[in-house]
Amino acid sequence: MAAVALGLGFLIPYTLYLNQQVTQRFGELRWQIPTRVYARPLVLLPGKAMDAATLKTELAASAYRDDGQGKEPATYAVQGGRFVISSRGYNDVDGQVAARRVELSLSGGSIASLRDADSRKALKAARMDPARIATLYGQKQEERRLIRMNEAPDLLVTGLQAVEDKDFNRHHGIDLSGIARAVWVTVRSGGQSRQGASTLTQQLARSGLLGIGKEQTYTRKFNEVLYALIMEARYDKRTIFEAYLNQVYLGQRGSQAIHGMSSGAEFWFGRDLSSLETEQIALLIGLVKGPSYYDPRRNPERALDRRNFVLGKLHEATLIDDAEYQRALKAPLGVPKTPGLVAANRFPAYVDLVRRQLAHDYPESALQGAGLSVMSGMSPSAQAYAEGAVTRTIKSLESKRRPELQAGLVMTDVHNGDVVAVIGSRDVSEVGFNRAIEAQRPVGSLLKPFVYLLALAQPERYSLASWVDDSPVTVQLGRGRNWNPGNADNRSHGTVRLIDALAHSYNQATVRVGMQVGPERVTQLIHVLAGIKAEPNPAVILGSTDQSPYAMAQLYQFLASGGEIQPLHAVRGVLDPQGKLLKRYDKTPAPAQEGDSIAANLISIGLQQVVASGTAQRLNADGLGRLQPAGKTGTTNDGRDSWYAGYTGDHLAVIWMGNDQNEQAGLYGATGAMRVWSGIFQRLPTAPLKVSNKGLDWQPVAATGTNSTDEGCPGARRFPFVVGYAPAYEPCAPAPLPDAQGGAEGEGGGWRSCDSSSKPMMPMTIRSLFQPLVLSGLALALAACVSSAPQVVKPVDTTTPAQRLAAVEAAAGPDDKELSVQPLRDSQVEDLRQTALTQRRANDLAGAAGSLDQALQIVAGDPSVLQERAELALLQGKWAEAETFARKAVDLGSKTGPLCRRHWATIEQARLARGEKENAVSAHAQIEGCTVPGIKRY
Repeated sequence: MAAVALGLGFLIPYTLYLNQQVTQRFGELRWQIPTRVYARPLVLLPGKAMDAATLKTELAASAYRDDGQGKEPATYAVQGGRFVISSRGYNDVDGQVAARRVELSLSGGSIASLRDADSRKALKAARMDPARIATLYGQKQEERRLIRMNEAPDLLVTGLQAVEDKDFNRHHGIDLSGIARAVWVTVRSGGQSRQGASTLTQQLARSGLLGIGKEQTYTRKFNEVLYALIMEARYDKRTIFEAYLNQVYLGQRGSQAIHGMSSGAEFWFGRDLSSLETEQIALLIGLVKGPSYYDPRRNPERALDRRNFVLGKLHEATLIDDAEYQRALKAPLGVPKTPGLVAANRFPAYVDLVRRQLAHDYPESALQGAGLSVMSGMSPSAQAYAEGAVTRTIKSLESKRRPELQAGLVMTDVHNGDVVAVIGSRDVSEVGFNRAIEAQRPVGSLLKPFVYLLALAQPERYSLASWVDDSPVTVQLGRGRNWNPGNADNRSHGTVRLIDALAHSYNQATVRVGMQVGPERVTQLIHVLAGIKAEPNPAVILGSTDQSPYAMAQLYQFLASGGEIQPLHAVRGVLDPQGKLLKRYDKTPAPAQEGDSIAANLISIGLQQVVASGTAQRLNADGLGRLQPAGKTGTTNDGRDSWYAGYTGDHLAVIWMGNDQNEQAGLYGATGAMRVWSGIFQRLPTAPLKVSNKGLDWQPVAATGTNSTDEGCPGARRFPFVVGYAPAYEPCAPAPLPDAQGGAEGEGGGWRSCDSSSKPMMPMTIRSLFQPLVLSGLALALAACVSSAPQVVKPVDTTTPAQRLAAVEAAAGPDDKELSVQPLRDSQVEDLRQTALTQRRANDLAGAAGSLDQALQIVAGDPSVLQERAELALLQGKWAEAETFARKAVDLGSKTGPLCRRHWATIEQARLARGEKENAVSAHAQIEGCTVPGIKRY
């Protein structure tokens, strides 16, 4: 009795202790669920740049498989350029996205058609579920996806019991009859054979959930039995079985342990648990006995035998019929070589950026084991192509005479600021120093476009056609010190067009322009656009500031986006374990201001010239001219740093190459970093860059002059100008100017200066009617003369119509440094305007009026076309008609800017022509009220 009492005295407290452990660890069912990081979903839409290789790369990253049918989730079929894809459902920042089956065809490097594969209805867009790119673990690197029992296939539930625990629904945690059978088998075999007697409840107890191991000791076995009995007493069978489904160990990849049937299905088959075939479910059940021993990748014969044994058990239990049994026996294992679950961190540089951007809202402890879903902007194909290009380029450049090369790369989506690829090292899988973010290197010529951006923001002073001086330059630094920057080729190139100075990266010309706009404004600009801090000394004009590829990508995003301020982001949003949005980061950027857009687009046109004929023209030989890309090379002293920033209609990539110890790499921008860019975009589907012409007026400019001229004039080049700032028109062949005098002094109608003793001023050469916003050096003088008291308006019948039009053009000139924007028009309207121009030059004024009237039938409310029609009426001497059209333009048009000035100047001249002096003065006062909006940020 004493022994019994002693035993009970130990057993009861110990049982109570174990009961508490079960309650704490099992009752709450709390596992450490890793946070998963996903790529962006692949968006398919007609017209999107895409090819078969890239589409397969994207599908492979998301663990899709080509089964020849594309009917089951995460499968596809391909025949020629036709794909049938069955997606999985998933949760995204916009909510839940349902699974669907789509059919698309590829042609000419893009998606030619997209339709629902079942209903055959055309689709505007479809989203494929994103690839899993990383896992952020807690203390235990356990891969687990929780499921409910009703989410598991019925065959898996019944099959597990048939194979592992026939009496699961009848026993109370331990199977006494099973133990007896196991003992009998062991005795009969003389200890040579053993039979398992553990129930599913016992297996769950020793799975690690309750903290007991798997060692073969009496103590461990005793604890296992007690735990099993306690669990059965406290919880129902459904709860226990559900816990088993989520806890059972099914494999290992490095330090990553695979737990649970759902994770096992993805790890071994790359498929969702609910989509598994009979033979795949049988293999999963078979792996429970020994995931390492029956590993189908390392031991396929054992795995096949084990799977077929389980299939026999399923057939014996009548869970599958004869036909399905025979079919499943003949099926291959169906296990892909590559595990469906990625390692903990496949893309260290990108995940490092993700962690940095999440750090403000989610400390590391909150991320690990929280079961969150981080939805990133990564493009698996862009990342893959970038990794390949870096690896190939460095390998091709390495030599004994060159120090070890390193690289940093950031690629973005120009439409929304998503970071689609990041590389932080030559070894793309290296964890540690992330050169894409942390490397601070001199950027060199990569900063020059922003010097010219500031210049072009002053359209009254600069355009891409402006002549700039590339002769030797000296900048005084103070204290008797001078700076004498030279060109990379050690030559001066005289007077060159601004666009050519940018295309060929001439230092001397850039310094002259930069000193005129001011180093302080350069540093202010790059700080506003990208948060870059730099010293405002003259050397900053040539890029003497250390920055990272990420910072330069943020800066160039302004240009690539067409003038939008788009903060770059690697994270689009974070979801909780139930798929509900916690926080969204991919906010829609504000539309570009009109002035910003125009200035950015002018620089993009200039950077396209860099590729067409400048320092990046090698890209044309690589076949990339078809993309019409814009780009800029950058090189620092002695070839220590090689940079390239380039963009297409969809993507921007900034690449740095060099040596960590700052040794001479002997590379230029075009011979190092640009080769990486070329390697990416020779493979990555992307749209050509089509720079918007909104607010731009393209004109042919004489080869050696500054005036616009006729199309086809020998040596002429077409340049874009801000609307209203195109140069005066000058015919290709010499032509007499209009009579500006109008008669003898004191009798004619020509304009004089305010000083009555001076000679009459020559009015502007009459320009095309289709450049309505005109810059005139005479504007202020003319305005002052009209408004001053001594001014005498001459008789209306002595001023020619041409002179009146010249006065309108002169008055339209702005008196400040800002710009105005004119809307784009319909192509048919542009054709009619061009016809009217030709007719006017042929002195067919009636025909020109008819063409413009047709244009107004299409765009009746376009103030610019109305103004052109008003000026044509002025040329015809139809004063009332001129005022009528100009008044309509005033009512419908902008109340500011050169076009506003032009409206009122036309009204003023029409009234002067009719002798309405007081009304003319009133109209002139309105001219003074027209101010010109523009680029204020810079």
